[in-house]
Amino acid sequence: MISRRRFLNYGSGTALALGAGQFLPGWAQSAGHDHHSMQANVAKSFDLTVDEFPITLGGRQGRAIGVNGTVPGPLIRFREGDDVTIHVDNRLDVDTSIHWHGLLVPFHMDGVPGVSFPGIRGRDSFTYKFSVPQSGTYWYHSHSGFQEQIGHFGPIIIDPKGKDPVAYDREYVMLLSDWSFESPERIFSKLKKVSHTYNFQERTVPDFLEDMGENGLSETLSDRAMWGDMRMSPRDISDVTGATYQYLINGHTTSDNWNGLFEPGERVRLRVINASAMTIFNVRIPGLPMTVVQSDGLNVQPLETDEFQIGVAETYDVIVEPKGTGPYAFVAESIDRSGQVVATLSDRAGARASEPEMRPVPTLTMRDMGMDHGSHGGMDMDHSGHSGHAMPAMASDDHSGHSGHAMPAMASDDHSGHSMAQTADWPVEKPHLETGPGVANINMMPLSRLDEPGLGLEDVPHRVMTYSQLRSLERNPDPRAPDREIEIHLTSNMERYMWSFDGVRFSEVKAPLTFREGERVRVTLVNNTMMTHPIHLHGMFFELNNGGGMHRPRKHTVNVKPAEKLSFDVSADHVGDWAFHCHLLYHMAAGMMQVVSILPDAAGAARRDKVLEQSDHQMDHSQHKMDHSKHQMDHSAHEMKTPPAEEAPMPSHEDHKHGGRP
Repeated sequence: MISRRRFLNYGSGTALALGAGQFLPGWAQSAGHDHHSMQANVAKSFDLTVDEFPITLGGRQGRAIGVNGTVPGPLIRFREGDDVTIHVDNRLDVDTSIHWHGLLVPFHMDGVPGVSFPGIRGRDSFTYKFSVPQSGTYWYHSHSGFQEQIGHFGPIIIDPKGKDPVAYDREYVMLLSDWSFESPERIFSKLKKVSHTYNFQERTVPDFLEDMGENGLSETLSDRAMWGDMRMSPRDISDVTGATYQYLINGHTTSDNWNGLFEPGERVRLRVINASAMTIFNVRIPGLPMTVVQSDGLNVQPLETDEFQIGVAETYDVIVEPKGTGPYAFVAESIDRSGQVVATLSDRAGARASEPEMRPVPTLTMRDMGMDHGSHGGMDMDHSGHSGHAMPAMASDDHSGHSGHAMPAMASDDHSGHSMAQTADWPVEKPHLETGPGVANINMMPLSRLDEPGLGLEDVPHRVMTYSQLRSLERNPDPRAPDREIEIHLTSNMERYMWSFDGVRFSEVKAPLTFREGERVRVTLVNNTMMTHPIHLHGMFFELNNGGGMHRPRKHTVNVKPAEKLSFDVSADHVGDWAFHCHLLYHMAAGMMQVVSILPDAAGAARRDKVLEQSDHQMDHSQHKMDHSKHQMDHSAHEMKTPPAEEAPMPSHEDHKHGGRP
């Protein structure tokens, strides 16, 4: 068995051969009696080597590019506050890079060739040096070519410098990925020629008959005709599917049966990382509730659920408390349900959980095209009660006890919604939306979908987490309202496999998105496509406007559903050039990328610092008043509970006769 202390610290630098040509680092090995053989302690210095090597999966052999000879790469474990040095030796003949996904590093250490540094040339090396200002679950990956698709990624854990607010007995990384024996260059070329080349789940005659039975002949024919007129398919959900992908957990297929051990009654922390190139997953453990405690590396208020959707590049930490011995199936199902991968959680090594049957293939609707004018019609805001998923009382979210103690510029508390263009007190910059060959469709009415669990999960008979339910554990650090708002459209011509922001592919961008240091910016994303896009902003966290007041979840990556309009607020604190892109690898390669340039502004930074200093002072004052009030209440409660001293009885007439003595 693996104790919390001895947990994942196995095999950072050493690998175990699982078969001809395939090696796994110790942290990724299936639990067993020999699972303790390798150690990887928290460190401040790491040596990483990027190379090409053979890999074997399911009896087939291919070629991988990975770190230190393994896929996934080694676990890198820091401690919050440490200064770290990571030396990378590139043994490839081509350039490579490593991006520290979600880490707040100086821009020239961010690892994006052509944006933050030149890259690491073939047969050359580079040394990353930075301080670690945060804790949580993150990951690293290449930002060069398609190397991420063929194995160049691995997990990062940063231990907090103080006490971890999340209590647990043991932990596992659950790193999800997708692998194809086709080269990524071939996949991309095929997508450019026929964008639906990997979609083998189109509607059939039995689907037609089933729809006719439910909706009638006229409506069914009308629906088919409408999709035909748009030259689109309601089953076009994922570009690259299980037709070419094998889905993996910690480098294992379902048949490999990765095992994670536990003792009944333990609190087990699962650090779930979606390190895939193109696959959004739905994650569940049938029969075992999960409590979400962290999103994108930052702590959230505990939220119990039975399933959640995880976009590419997102991370979620969950706590499970198995009462029985299991085995339990950890299921990661692709969003289009073309495949899944299953691992086993049990109290005994070698146990195998039953693999659940694949659920029916989801189908897009008019709502996903922004053409549903039904009950959800406007920009409805906060529906945290969705599908019976109760949220804990959040009375402190909206006003945080500031009655009579106004915070400076607290408009963001009141305006954390999405439809701000009509009521905002700040300027809103609409884009000049290019409508050339790169933009084939624009949805008529995008709407808020933060209260929706994700495609195919609307009618499942159990709880599913939604963005609207997430609340930051800590109060958001910046209370200021936005200085301005920018609107960015996610655009495409799917038939030509062209993806872009505001109709402009990255290769055609003439200028970056410019922020000034100290500025507070609201970014509104409008998805004019029929696909879900995980949008990632490098170098900073943003507060997702989900109705959570000053406890909105802070994220670095957000899934934007088809026809969805959402917004987030970001503080421009880190000067430099930062990548901003869709984290679906082939979408980014096809043009859905931009650069956010934060320009130095000493005056703006000074204004920000002054406001935040005043905010902190008033927060301290409010906290002092709250503590004083609590002390008074506790004192009053104590007095009410203390019985009065027992009084001596009044002497009777007989007592007086005997001098007051019996």
